[in-house]
Amino acid sequence: MKPLIAVIGDSNPSPATAQLAEAVGRGIAASGAVLVCGGLGGVMEAAGRGAKAAGGLTIGILPGYDPAAANPYMDIPVCTGMGHARNAIIAATANALIALEGAYGTLSEMALGLKMGRPVVSLGRRESPPGALSASDPDEAVRMALDE
Repeated sequence: MKPLIAVIGDSNPSPATAQLAEAVGRGIAASGAVLVCGGLGGVMEAAGRGAKAAGGLTIGILPGYDPAAANPYMDIPVCTGMGHARNAIIAATANALIALEGAYGTLSEMALGLKMGRPVVSLGRRESPPGALSASDPDEAVRMALDE
């Protein structure tokens, strides 16, 4: 089975964070892993764009019931109808999570991942919960997610 790596972060990221997310998505695809994310805009869309540019497979765990709500880079939209509670599905689905800048939703995904025993790699974040690993660049983040 291919590794499933989640990329989580802000739905309205800075240009620098969006660039990091796109590079992480490319790295995930280049490694042969599958990108998992929330399937909407911002970091999720940037990571999807990077993964698709590298020929990867993407899964979007959506908050609602409409698969058309997924960003155009999602191959497999999974409709949950669970709103923010879908964060638990993202954390449970992924073998590891890579967290970029974000707010409470990102923090909840990080905490859920850590609670479930998943490696959580922080990239470009000012703050991370105890137990999260810290990466200095997108390549290191992907390596750390795959090595754990």
